Amino acid sequence: MLRLPHPTGMYTRLLGLALGALTFHVGRLLAPFCASGNVMARLVMKFGGTSVADLDRIRNVARHVKREVDAGYDVAVIVSAMAGATNQLVEWSRQAAMLHDAREYDAVVATGEQVTAGLLAIVLEGMGVNARSWQGWQLPILTDNAHGSARILGVNGAELIKRFKEHGQVAVIAGFQGMHKETGRVTTLGRGGSDTSAVAIAAAIGAERCDIYTDVDGVYTTDPRVVPKAHRMDKIAYEEMLELASLGAKVMQVRSVELGMVHNVRIFVRSSFEKPEDIDPSKPPSGTLICDEGDIVEQQVVTGIAFSKDEAQISIRRVQDKPGVAAAIFGPLADSNINVDMIVQNVSGDGATTDLTFTVPSADYERARVTLEKAKGSIGYARLDGATDVAKVSVIGIGMRSHAGVAAKAFKALAEQNINILAITTSEIKFSVLIKATQTDLAVRTLHTLYGLDKA
Repeated sequence: MLRLPHPTGMYTRLLGLALGALTFHVGRLLAPFCASGNVMARLVMKFGGTSVADLDRIRNVARHVKREVDAGYDVAVIVSAMAGATNQLVEWSRQAAMLHDAREYDAVVATGEQVTAGLLAIVLEGMGVNARSWQGWQLPILTDNAHGSARILGVNGAELIKRFKEHGQVAVIAGFQGMHKETGRVTTLGRGGSDTSAVAIAAAIGAERCDIYTDVDGVYTTDPRVVPKAHRMDKIAYEEMLELASLGAKVMQVRSVELGMVHNVRIFVRSSFEKPEDIDPSKPPSGTLICDEGDIVEQQVVTGIAFSKDEAQISIRRVQDKPGVAAAIFGPLADSNINVDMIVQNVSGDGATTDLTFTVPSADYERARVTLEKAKGSIGYARLDGATDVAKVSVIGIGMRSHAGVAAKAFKALAEQNINILAITTSEIKFSVLIKATQTDLAVRTLHTLYGLDKA
């Protein structure tokens, strides 16, 4: 599709934004036709496990797909395993052998998506929609060989495009899986990998948009279960969504947002539980568009508040304050594939030693302790302390780039609520604070109100 050059002047920028909004909102009337007049626009639709939990929900998904086909789109559908199916497959693998081959593990857990894809294709065919199911290796979706958490290296969309043109065939694709080219083995992409599959396929076939259907109707300013006044955003920039996803928001998988940003794939988060027959194809659907920063006319200073209670704190006391100590601490953790996030270093009272405090995922807490205890001789610390009753609360917004004092306001507001900050990290568009887990909800509500996010 034709793309306008990025506007530079103020008026051309506003015109470009207006045209971009117009294209999105009336796209269902105009988008199915490209400049050539005979090439249909392509749409990727992704449905998660709760959306395909049983046959009734799969039939509901099929009606959503048929609506888009009837509107004139060439459609590729990416599906997850039925709710609970992957957990069952994982448990069977563990029961078979606690220390099992990762390659065989992938062969087992990848079957959940295969079942869903086949069932949806059968239902679509029964509704008169030409459809075919695909597994990841059949396209193929090529990945590295990190079984269980493989990364996509490339996707061949040529056969899908050919079938769109020649047969108008809907492609129903098993998400979460791919193939390692050198070995021909099935690989899986890790939890949430179907989102990544969907965005990668959208990029490969040049889709106009990638719709992610979930059990929520979009991306909210924070978790509505914690803050009832949280509201759905119409648009959010890739960078902001990437931060939200990496800092605790469960709506999108981090790698899928990263892929969308790199390949400029517009991602639309919407609800799969809205009745297909209640949706007017000629009107803009409800949901949240994840897009380029330039497509958003007005940027709030703060876009959203994320939080994570899956954090653990480790403090290493009285380490010699000399070059190489940080490498001695964090090198073994990196070798053990343990991610370290917030790092705070303080000089001890004697001036010759230092204390280091940092966070790791709570699931890695025990492994991190064991790793550091084994490396005690090379590190040379006096004591190791830890805590798992902590939480990380993060404030995100592209508007922070041009506004000073955003974090200072938060520190003051938290202090007024008697919330003690254990650690702080900052970046260009976010800052995070580590606090006691019991104060998480109060902190989130306080910050949500502080930055005016209670107002829709």
